[in-house]
Amino acid sequence: MSLVLTLVTVLLLVAGGAFALVASIGLIRLPDVFTRMHAASKAGTVGSGLLLLAAGLHSGDLSTFSRALAGFLFFILTAPISAHLLARAAHKVGYRLHASTVVDHLRRDNP
Repeated sequence: MSLVLTLVTVLLLVAGGAFALVASIGLIRLPDVFTRMHAASKAGTVGSGLLLLAAGLHSGDLSTFSRALAGFLFFILTAPISAHLLARAAHKVGYRLHASTVVDHLRRDNP
């Protein structure tokens, strides 16, 4: 059982690290604040959540694992909401969308 637990922990660590890497590359490479926020809120949330689960699983303690699971659920529930509110605030303040953006759903004069 210990080998299976170790392999699952390693799998969670590698997957979480990969998601965190994709999120950090997205923060550097994407063109505007809205797409960067999308990368950080989606891939960053999953990456940090998987790393948190790996740490909880590695601890071997049910109490620690349950706290890690609760933290993961908290990440999943709150990150998309906070990213949406930040993007809406950035749009209201006047941050421009990238030139390749096709539709601006928050613009007041949309049909």
